[in-house]
Amino acid sequence: ESWDQMEWQPDEQGLQQVLNLLKDSQSPNTATQRAVQQKLEQLNQFPDFNNYLIFVLTRLKTEDEPTRSLSGLILKNNVKVHYQNFPPAVAHFIKQECLNNIGDPSPLIRATIGILITTISTKGELQTWPELLPQLCNMLNSEDYNICEGSFGALQKICEDSSELLDSDALNRPLNIMIPKFLQFFKHCSPKIRSHAIACVNQFIIGRAQALMDNIDTFIESLFALAADEDSEVRKNVCRALVMLLEVRVDRLIPHMRSIVEYMLQRSQDPDENVALEACEFWLTLAEQPICKDVLSGHLAQLVPVLVNGMKYSEIDIILLKGDVEEDEAVPDNEQDIKPRFHKSRTVTLRHEGNEGEEGEESDEDDDDDDDSLSDWNLRKCSAAALDVLANVFRDELLPPLLPVLKELLFHPDWVVKESGILVLGAIAEGCMQDMVLYLPELIPHLIQCLCDKKALVRSIACWTLSRYAHWVVSQPPDSYLKPLMTELLKRILDSNKRVQEAACSAFATLEEEACTELVPYLSFILDTLVFAFSKYQHKNLLILYDAIGTLADSVGHHLNQPEYIQKLMPPLIQKWNELKDEDKDLFPLLECLSSVATALQSGFLPYCEPVYQRCVTLVQKNLAQAMMYNQHPDQYEAPDKDFMIVALDLLSGLAEGLGAHVEQLVTRSNVMTLIFQCMQDTMPEVRQSSFALLGDLTKACFLHIKPCIAEFLPVLGLNLNPEFISVCNNATWAIGEIAIQMGTEMQPFVALVLNKLVEIINRQNTPKTLLENTAITIGRLGYVCPQEVAPMLPQFVRPWCTSLRNIRDNEEKDSAFRGICVMIGVNPGGVVQDFIFFCDAVASWVNPKDDLRDMFYKILHGFKDQVGEDNWQQFSEQFPPLLKERLSACYGV
Repeated sequence: ESWDQMEWQPDEQGLQQVLNLLKDSQSPNTATQRAVQQKLEQLNQFPDFNNYLIFVLTRLKTEDEPTRSLSGLILKNNVKVHYQNFPPAVAHFIKQECLNNIGDPSPLIRATIGILITTISTKGELQTWPELLPQLCNMLNSEDYNICEGSFGALQKICEDSSELLDSDALNRPLNIMIPKFLQFFKHCSPKIRSHAIACVNQFIIGRAQALMDNIDTFIESLFALAADEDSEVRKNVCRALVMLLEVRVDRLIPHMRSIVEYMLQRSQDPDENVALEACEFWLTLAEQPICKDVLSGHLAQLVPVLVNGMKYSEIDIILLKGDVEEDEAVPDNEQDIKPRFHKSRTVTLRHEGNEGEEGEESDEDDDDDDDSLSDWNLRKCSAAALDVLANVFRDELLPPLLPVLKELLFHPDWVVKESGILVLGAIAEGCMQDMVLYLPELIPHLIQCLCDKKALVRSIACWTLSRYAHWVVSQPPDSYLKPLMTELLKRILDSNKRVQEAACSAFATLEEEACTELVPYLSFILDTLVFAFSKYQHKNLLILYDAIGTLADSVGHHLNQPEYIQKLMPPLIQKWNELKDEDKDLFPLLECLSSVATALQSGFLPYCEPVYQRCVTLVQKNLAQAMMYNQHPDQYEAPDKDFMIVALDLLSGLAEGLGAHVEQLVTRSNVMTLIFQCMQDTMPEVRQSSFALLGDLTKACFLHIKPCIAEFLPVLGLNLNPEFISVCNNATWAIGEIAIQMGTEMQPFVALVLNKLVEIINRQNTPKTLLENTAITIGRLGYVCPQEVAPMLPQFVRPWCTSLRNIRDNEEKDSAFRGICVMIGVNPGGVVQDFIFFCDAVASWVNPKDDLRDMFYKILHGFKDQVGEDNWQQFSEQFPPLLKERLSACYGV
């Protein structure tokens, strides 16, 4: 106990050594930096090295502030990594020093100590440092501003980092004391303190901390009292609080809504852009609330001009975006600016009535990807997003206040204003489409003209806005808008400005998705442009170009399979393919692109398939090998980036789908079955998902290679029928169905491995549509090949089976599944009696079944009718909706 009283003192020589180290670490020289790192490693062997660091931070007032702060930050990193090895005396000394010096006169040192305290407290120390929170709260009452401000700074950081822990029983509910305490400081004379106090309480809104909910009315009143605060940081925190309250306690705001809306209208025009941005979030959040329409309908005339005004580029934006640099196509990209792309793994889906595309494949284009390399979120983007969602809420009611403003903007001589008008037009496209149709014949030509504007930022936003109206453009006769739009967009793809190239490529991809085969007449022209862009583009836009080519292949399909098109397209793609190393992430978008191209070209891809196939197999093999090394010696090997494996598996799927039976010779000469078996057992769900898709595609293309492995594969497929992982489960289900069709009666020993799981999935609540459909098809297929095994379970699945397949278009999958259900009804007619009306409805969903399937339906319907007798059938068919009655009588005479 006595030595605890003895204050730790640094040794002069040691202190000098630490100070020299701190000086060196501020040197720009990399060699010096490396030496500093090594020295730090060595010094960390000495427990009291950390005492020196805290001593420099808190006591050595003669040193300059940056050096002292740096000492604290190095200590913070040590705490992060080694805290559990600190001797108790060292930990105790550091904690004492922090609490004693939280009121250092220097704001930088106070902030550094606050960061250090938070880092220690997140190391599980809030429980073992019981005096921390009471002392910090106590020091808030200090007469000394520095002590009050320093403690508040530390508390704010703790509230940010540990809000959940503070609201748990683990600490005996300190919030019951803290929140009322913070609320008292909303009235403090210093704006910095008021701002800290709100920021602290704000940390507990989203989690609905009990202590805050108990004081919610006081909190809201205190916020209103600060509405007109002269400090912008305070105003920002007030706005942020109101936005979060709108999400979690809208009931408490409703009585004050009118004044809140008026306040937010003012704040959305705040001279401080950070305040305006927080306020603008209010409209975005409000749009998601059911009360939005009632609350805002009286205010649209004031709100619309405010949002529109916020959509102009600020002067700073224009400088950051190099808005005055028109030609930069030759400037190499800064590698830091290229965001990592994520590969969306393959999910097998079915075609539906009505929509040609595959379900759930909506392109997730960001609504404002016109300026995404800027600071990620700003007033312009927030205003545009708010206008977008409000257009979806108010639809045509938004146009009367908006149109007069819009006219003025679109034809304005100042390009910044005109540019914002084009953005407005794009933002309302989705919500106001129906009423915009009147104006589009005049607007679209104007926008196409804007594609040639002399300002690059106007050209790029025009690309985006036109893409938002692509659906309408494609619905008109092609010569009126599609052709001129396409001609100009293709010129923009070859623009001399990189931002315009990027916007044009993205817009063109959207146009391709909408136009599909409408593009076929222009294919030659389109390919010339896209191929020329290869020689022109810097790194970042190349990645978007791959995407535009892949989307083109998806959109025109087999029309791409013409010798002249293949000759244009394949050489540059294969050249890139050969240039890229196996470790290069640019392979991802290129592999995705080739996968679409292979599927579209089908046999036209044969001359290119060998090297592509080999490389994919190699990528998977390398990845599995590296994973094995890493698992055995995690200290010596890097963990593999499994995305390489996933993308390679998906391209193999594309090859199998495109080449069909031709893929057989490739499979023969490789160990791909062994690799698939390993991938099916990978720990990462996306790897399993892609391996099941590939298994299904190879089952269709060359079953003779799959068949010998079935006994090994099916138990693994059975284990993956787990709806926790929707996409994995979906693809496993689909693969089982494909295998069943190929196996025929030999499937019998394996039915038991999967049937109960499938029946469970089809009866689950909230299962996504795609998974339900695939499950129904697979159950139908199993029943088709092994009716004796599956038919006894009919009553347990027939009703959800019928409802999930009624919206699918007539196709092979649906055909085989319905044959299965008919065969099962033949084996166990009693199993369908209770749910016969659902069966009738499912049968009526067929537009034109093959003749023999139609006969099966006919026999079952008439068999049932004969079984129950004319009178009972009359009563039964009275329950049918008129449309169903009509179809059954017209097609099957019942």
